[in-house]
Amino acid sequence: MIPKQMEGFLRERLPERTWQNRLIREDGLAFMEFGPLDVDRLARLGIQVDSLGPRLVVCMWDVESEIEIGGYLVVDNLAMGQPAMGGIRMLPDITPATVHNLARGMTLKNAAADLPYGGGKSGIVAERNLSPEEHTQIVRGFARLLHRYHPIYLPGPDVGTNDADMKTIAIMNGLDNALSKPIDMGGNRIDQLGAAAGGVIIALEALLEEMPRLTALPQFTNLKVPSADQLTTLIQGFGAVGAHAARILHERFTQALVIGISDETGYLYDQNGLPIDTLFYIWQAQGPVTRAYYSENISTELSRRSPMKYSNTPDDLLRESAFCLIPAAPIANYIDLDPSSCPSMTVDRMGCWSLIVEGANTYSPDPERKIARARMEREVYREQGVLIATDYLVNSGGVIFAAQEHLIKTPDHLRIPDDLLGDREAVDRWLADHIADLEMLAEKRRLAGEAYRDEVIRRNMGELIDILVSDADMIPCEAAERISIRRIASRESDRVASDIMEPIPTAAIDSPLRHAASMLIETSSSILAVVSKKGELAGVVTEWDITKAVAFGCEDDMSISEIMNSNVISVSPDEGILEMVRKLEHHEISAMPVVDDGVVVGMVSSDLLARRSLLRLLQSQST
Repeated sequence: MIPKQMEGFLRERLPERTWQNRLIREDGLAFMEFGPLDVDRLARLGIQVDSLGPRLVVCMWDVESEIEIGGYLVVDNLAMGQPAMGGIRMLPDITPATVHNLARGMTLKNAAADLPYGGGKSGIVAERNLSPEEHTQIVRGFARLLHRYHPIYLPGPDVGTNDADMKTIAIMNGLDNALSKPIDMGGNRIDQLGAAAGGVIIALEALLEEMPRLTALPQFTNLKVPSADQLTTLIQGFGAVGAHAARILHERFTQALVIGISDETGYLYDQNGLPIDTLFYIWQAQGPVTRAYYSENISTELSRRSPMKYSNTPDDLLRESAFCLIPAAPIANYIDLDPSSCPSMTVDRMGCWSLIVEGANTYSPDPERKIARARMEREVYREQGVLIATDYLVNSGGVIFAAQEHLIKTPDHLRIPDDLLGDREAVDRWLADHIADLEMLAEKRRLAGEAYRDEVIRRNMGELIDILVSDADMIPCEAAERISIRRIASRESDRVASDIMEPIPTAAIDSPLRHAASMLIETSSSILAVVSKKGELAGVVTEWDITKAVAFGCEDDMSISEIMNSNVISVSPDEGILEMVRKLEHHEISAMPVVDDGVVVGMVSSDLLARRSLLRLLQSQST
């Protein structure tokens, strides 16, 4: 059944006619799909369409399930490549707009990491504190919903889901249809390895080397960058990213101090450094640590003289001072000028920091949120001299690790046989029989992920400082977006028609006009290719051609050869995007076939290019 909270949200925002016209039912599952042309419907869901996306928004649920199973999928942009990659968030208050924000962050994150994948994200609407059995059942049901979209979306873990859930999805949909799987599936298990956290610490280490260059800017004249061993750090959110970030920092630089951490139960602070090994062990064993550690170690009379302090107000950690703050809680708005936005802390009350390395997803494409973010950065960066390393530049370690499971292909002999999918016991037996090969595959992917993560994030930090030093008016969020757009533009300039084309409906040259009309309707295409008896392109028929023929009273048995345009403008599979744009604009057409040695292999259109490439950016680069 559809989750009650999800149904209430959708009923409130979507009119009944949308439910009637857009609801797709398939094998007991329900889907409502919206694309970039559904501007009004997406606006009702809190999503604003822009030049990047979204490409696809899906509201989906299991109709026949006895428990609530449903959620949202957003494929934001596929300019870097297909499929889109992004995690599954599982929370009771997830909305399409939230998922879209996260998906846009993945578009920019994957681009900044120079990965050949688009940006996507999904969200399960589910209550907290489910039993393990209920949690797994919901994930299994959501895997059935996702299977419809496996060509364009690959899921990984996010808040509320983990590597074990990705194993559940892989058991349902196949090894190649989930990321961050356990080692017995050849996976790169980003939660277990702390892949995202490792990227944050690499960024921090790189910035300690790069930041002295910022002294060329007036707000950083008095900047003093400590050595790694003299570093002090606060970590907001001692969870999947924050706990591993503390562990990795402690392992790499034994003298560096994590002096404050927070979680949902409060915050701990000690200017002499917290016992990270102990806190990490507690977190692994039982989750939230601050209150538990306080109860066991600080609250007793004997320990009250300890310099360590505890507060049951987690946000107050951001009033403490350190060289670096790592926001790693699932809170996008961790700091703001405007208290009405309910940030974790307002700028006027924040501690003294020199660096913020964002380990949380903070990006939003919402215009108002972007304006608020820029306003905050102008105060924190320009006026107070605090460098902000934007989230998608630094916390891409998780998706880099996950991507190796797609970049380093699963050999055919290690793919789960289709007839076993969905049967957990049978799959587990099959995996046990192939464990040695799968573990070797996992190790190969882990090593590749570590090497690529180190290279990409260090390069991003160098580029970030380069841009900020060269343009004193630039703020970090603008510089970060420029880095991602550069990556997309570079990849776009190399893409050809065969990379982005879509199928085109075809009809034999002697087909009746009525048949052509029905094919255009069934395929939602604006153009149809007419092929000769030899299978070669003979002409094209458009919606306008059919409309004109009907308007002038065509006969019922008229052949499409009588109305087709035989002077066809086409492109070859290896023609570039800019050449396609020029042809469409020069000939004032909206679509054209892709032809290889006389054979039609697909089509490109202005709408397709708008969805899959950054036209304006590329056009400006070509002038």
